[in-house]
Amino acid sequence: MLSALRKYLLIPRLIRLSSSAPKDPLTAWDQYWGNVRSTGATGDVLWDSGSDHELNGYLPKLAQLDPTLPVVDVGCGNGSFTRLLAEHFPLALGLDYSANAVERARQESAGITTAAFAVCDMTAPDAAQTVATALDNAGWAGDANVFIRGVLHVLDRKGRAAMAANLLPVVGGRGSVFLAETNFPGTPVDYVSHLGATRKSIPAPLEWAIRGLPMPGRFGAAQRAKAFPTTDWTLVEDGATSIETRPLSNPTVPDVIPGYYAILRARRLN
Repeated sequence: MLSALRKYLLIPRLIRLSSSAPKDPLTAWDQYWGNVRSTGATGDVLWDSGSDHELNGYLPKLAQLDPTLPVVDVGCGNGSFTRLLAEHFPLALGLDYSANAVERARQESAGITTAAFAVCDMTAPDAAQTVATALDNAGWAGDANVFIRGVLHVLDRKGRAAMAANLLPVVGGRGSVFLAETNFPGTPVDYVSHLGATRKSIPAPLEWAIRGLPMPGRFGAAQRAKAFPTTDWTLVEDGATSIETRPLSNPTVPDVIPGYYAILRARRLN
């Protein structure tokens, strides 16, 4: 009981750290990516494990996506998953609404001809056209698959619904959506404690995220059902998964957050 209470002594520090985050999400994300010094297993980015282990766990599920179509990686960040997806699809298009993230992704992906990147806010009204233009610039037209990892849990309900609606014309009749999101069952204090935060210390990549970014939520089956209604989407498969962070508690092994995955296809186009 005493150890359980001790973690709540973190609350004042978490409040102080999070109060410095920019109130505008785009400003927060662009500032965050502009300040990143390095990525991968020893870098600044909490959710970049520097490993292909997590994606390899998704491959049996991704086999249900049409392998002849390009895949759009929504919220690509520095492009770590985009580059891995480019090994399994004819083209991987990474999208992020932070221009600084897209610039870093392009730099880290230099020489990979099957990966392309573009700035795009997938909750914006013109998002589907932005995607179509980016695919066209990369030599593709028509339907595409979509990969989303760790994006929907940082959006509010309105943002999730807008993104889902904008994805309908992107996937069309042949494409599918694969999503994987953190679905931690506890409180925010439980969450950061799970990732190694204590009253005395917080792992640097975690502190960076707390200090600079909007507070994340959780995304599971209930949230998916609201964001991707059955009037528009058919649920193919869903279940539990694991989201990996860069190593925090052990310098050689990624930390793991309980997550949720789903595969969806468009029922009809709006």
